[in-house]
Amino acid sequence: MDIVVNEELKAYIDPLTPEEHDALERSILAEGCRDALVLWGNVLVDGHNRYGICTKHGLPFQTVQNTRFTSMEDVHLWMIDQHLGRRSISDFQRGVLALRKREIVAERRARSTPPPPPGIDAPMDAPAAPAPSPAPAPVSEQDALATREALAKAARLSSNQVVLIEKIQKQGAPELVAAVKAGVVSINAAAAVASLPAEEQAAAAAAGADELKQAAKRVREAKRRASAPVAEPVDEAPDADTPPAPPPTLAGLQQRVAELEAENASLRQELAALRAQRA
Repeated sequence: MDIVVNEELKAYIDPLTPEEHDALERSILAEGCRDALVLWGNVLVDGHNRYGICTKHGLPFQTVQNTRFTSMEDVHLWMIDQHLGRRSISDFQRGVLALRKREIVAERRARSTPPPPPGIDAPMDAPAAPAPSPAPAPVSEQDALATREALAKAARLSSNQVVLIEKIQKQGAPELVAAVKAGVVSINAAAAVASLPAEEQAAAAAAGADELKQAAKRVREAKRRASAPVAEPVDEAPDADTPPAPPPTLAGLQQRVAELEAENASLRQELAALRAQRA
């Protein structure tokens, strides 16, 4: 049977690094291809790297058919579950795969939900009959992925990590996503950098790990400053225990004028005495 390599399926999961591919090749050359390749008809579903290595060196391999596949969505879900069960992938890859699975499940649920029946206009004086309430449908394991907690559990991550990975997927520039995939920057730092414009993300990723860390630090500091409470000016108010001063009376004003005139007369006398001494 001629095996067909579907390029879309081959690229659906992140490829092995050169080091990982070399290690797999050495293992197959030493021990042979121990795991069977999984096929859907004649389409290769799992084992692209093993198939390439065996073909390159003319080594034998086994195949097995998965008869449960009915659509490409079934194939994608199976591939995701297979890779989520492996320990060699990073936390970021786990989150990306779990988010893909959630999208597929959501699309299936939307297609399987029947539209509401078309309404029929009833006579104006006829009371509307209450619609019978449908029996609740059982929640499948895949439907449970709609919750963040279930999604995190499927990927063996925390809920917060799933949120950060989703932000990187939606807002991250390709250069930033490549950096977090390669382990150059942590998920937390990459999520912070993803808040920046795409040009700044790309520049930080091109500058390397240190610049990505500094960019994440600047973003966090800016958010802290923006969220810090601003002290509003408070008008000084008189002490509630101090009684307000009484308004001035006419007699009081006249007395104050007399006191000021007496002070002026005294000052004039002192000034005249000083002038006489100088003369």
